[in-house]
Amino acid sequence: MPATIEKLRLEAPATGPVEWRISDRPVPYEEAVAEMQARAAAIVAGEAPELVWLLEHPPLYTAGTSADAADLTQPDRFPVYKTGRGGQYTYHGPGQRVAYVMLSVKDRGADVRCFVRGLERWVIDTLDAFNVKGERREGRVGVWVQRGLKEDKIAALGIRVSRGVSYHGISLNVDPDLSHYEGIVPCGITAHGVTSLTDLGLPVTLPDADMALRAAFEKIFGPTVTEQS
Repeated sequence: MPATIEKLRLEAPATGPVEWRISDRPVPYEEAVAEMQARAAAIVAGEAPELVWLLEHPPLYTAGTSADAADLTQPDRFPVYKTGRGGQYTYHGPGQRVAYVMLSVKDRGADVRCFVRGLERWVIDTLDAFNVKGERREGRVGVWVQRGLKEDKIAALGIRVSRGVSYHGISLNVDPDLSHYEGIVPCGITAHGVTSLTDLGLPVTLPDADMALRAAFEKIFGPTVTEQS
């Protein structure tokens, strides 16, 4: 499949719609990772459908596979977790919508680069629902917004693909405490800041963001169905 996502969908495999889960409580990070790994293994084995899981975490920092220890400037501020996703240090916490994406990249006929661009396009289209122009930046993974002469990061992205199935995913800043980013150099980038939808002056709630995320996801990755509890 060509590496462009603007013109082609990452078509869903013939295994049915992607299950959609929203957790109504903060999920501990280690619990989420264990659940993702188990679900990804079940997808590989053909024992479970694909899943997108929306949640919040308690305040914490994660260190991706490229993290530089010098970028953890306040190591005692929040718990720090080493993780198998790509990328460097990032923050997760209340008011931030994390979307963990367990999809069969192999069955969708996509390489990892195409898949990452699809995830970025998903965020960009979600922001468009709130009249926010999200943009990619060459050499910087994630989604950015221009603010006059500066630009800030509004969404981070970090995935791992194992045996053709992805896990980890994206995080969109809806209304987090942005001061919590002060304990790290987010994604190793010092020249730019971070922002959120509410920081941009938009009274967006997590349910608002969830609706926009689902609508944008389906246009790129195909239909979803609410997971049965």
